[in-house]
Amino acid sequence: MRDKVSLVIFDCDGVLVETEQQANQLLTQILNEDGLNIDYATCRREFVGKTLEAVQARAEAMLGRALGSDWPNYVRDETEKVFQDGVYEVPFVGEQIRFLNEQGMALCVASSGRISKMKLTLGKSGLLPLLEDVLFSAEMVGKGKPAPDLFLFAAEEMGVIPHQCVVIEDSVPGVQAGVAAGMRVFGYTGDPHTDKEALKKAGATLFDDMRSLPALLELV
Repeated sequence: MRDKVSLVIFDCDGVLVETEQQANQLLTQILNEDGLNIDYATCRREFVGKTLEAVQARAEAMLGRALGSDWPNYVRDETEKVFQDGVYEVPFVGEQIRFLNEQGMALCVASSGRISKMKLTLGKSGLLPLLEDVLFSAEMVGKGKPAPDLFLFAAEEMGVIPHQCVVIEDSVPGVQAGVAAGMRVFGYTGDPHTDKEALKKAGATLFDDMRSLPALLELV
């Protein structure tokens, strides 16, 4: 018998807001300027879902040299400039959040990105008023995804035990983090670049339409 779901934890990029393409195109450009010959598809496969500190460590290993201590902040600043031009919500996610609120379901966001970026992208997409009081960032914990720290921290702050939590993710590190935290994980695959097989192998139940959430959560 599964525990009743008491908290839904959303990742931000690629789950709530359609930012993965913009962010990864920019990251691909920056890494190539830094001397790493990498294409967009490889960049997404290697880095989606990870903190920029983890991205830097992996990129440095691939390059064979250091990128500098301020590199993550440089990428963050450049990415936020791109998002200033506008961000769209993932199709139908806003109405699903409103439905879950009506059902009395507790919700929060747990992202590898910093709080300022979440506020920017959620603000530009119109979702911020629904979620601004329940934002959790990898900045708040010792280790980012795929470690379970962030999800466990979010659950504790929300007053819910891990086995009563569901995580909505679109990246392999995020799925691994949710599984390691002892939570059920739904892998959103609406983006055509998502590696469905990798998400499934990591332990996610796959879905490609946010309108499926009520049924997945056994609310209808």
